[in-house]
Amino acid sequence: MRAKGIGYDTGFERGGKFNRPFDPGLVRRELAVIRDDLHCTAVRLIGTDLDRIEFAAREAAALGLEVWFSPFPWDRTPEEILDLLGDGAARAERLRVAGAEVVFVTGAELSLFNHGFLPGDGLEDRLGNLLADRELLTGLSEQVNEFLARAVAVVRARFGGRVTYASVPLERVDWAPFDIVSVDAHRSKEVADIYQEGIRSLVAAGKPVAITEFGVTPYRGAADLGARCGEIVEYDGDVPVRLNGAYVRDEEEQARYFRELLAVFEAEGVDAAFACTFVCYGLVHRADPREDLDMASWGVVKVLENGSGDTYPGLPWEPKAAFGALADCYG
Repeated sequence: MRAKGIGYDTGFERGGKFNRPFDPGLVRRELAVIRDDLHCTAVRLIGTDLDRIEFAAREAAALGLEVWFSPFPWDRTPEEILDLLGDGAARAERLRVAGAEVVFVTGAELSLFNHGFLPGDGLEDRLGNLLADRELLTGLSEQVNEFLARAVAVVRARFGGRVTYASVPLERVDWAPFDIVSVDAHRSKEVADIYQEGIRSLVAAGKPVAITEFGVTPYRGAADLGARCGEIVEYDGDVPVRLNGAYVRDEEEQARYFRELLAVFEAEGVDAAFACTFVCYGLVHRADPREDLDMASWGVVKVLENGSGDTYPGLPWEPKAAFGALADCYG
């Protein structure tokens, strides 16, 4: 693969609160670990706050990483999405003209996370409605592609580099306006037998292909669930407190999943891939299995409830087995 990457969550704001701290020194150190120890050549910077993404993008570019500038609209109207993407594109262009290698990601899974495409007040409602009535897919592709045509025009008016969109297969995106075909491609047991064929068909279309998200969480059986594996947390309001059942921690299952999918991407000629993800603050590792929220975390590092780790003194996490697997594959 040309670009060996990982996703980096710069922060998602929900209800006036962010899901992670954003200390500049912490961000710099984490990005350096991504380059030096994970051997990544690219990083997808994702979040709802453009100031945070822009700061992380400057730091990543200074490290020589290819930057995938990825604003994540969430519960916004189409017009609000366009405003966010236009602002993000202008910021990405400043970075690009300064000499950084930048790809602009025109949102992600917009139909699921935002208003105007599927019925429902929030993500859970939309997914529930979709599972209950597959007829809602009728016309969805046309809606998505009509909007994306508008969005690409807004982005290209402000950004001169390569442009893509982080899609999910149900959106059936028309890739003609984009430079790169990008898909969030988690493998579950339902699609395991056709997964590699699906990746092959994407590459066969002729444009560079990026897997903007792939990964799994570290418990036994998670790989079979694919994108649904993180749905095992009980909340008190917006605060995660415990798992919703008995699960067996299995870091090697997460590591094996990364190795297997990267082998598929290499074999089929994928241009870029971004593991999901580096760290999930808020989902802390605990000794009690029922309260070990890290089993629901996509991160390749486990966040400690107190103190800092031994491998990277001063940082509040320790690498998981998936960290080593990814570093071996990329190195």
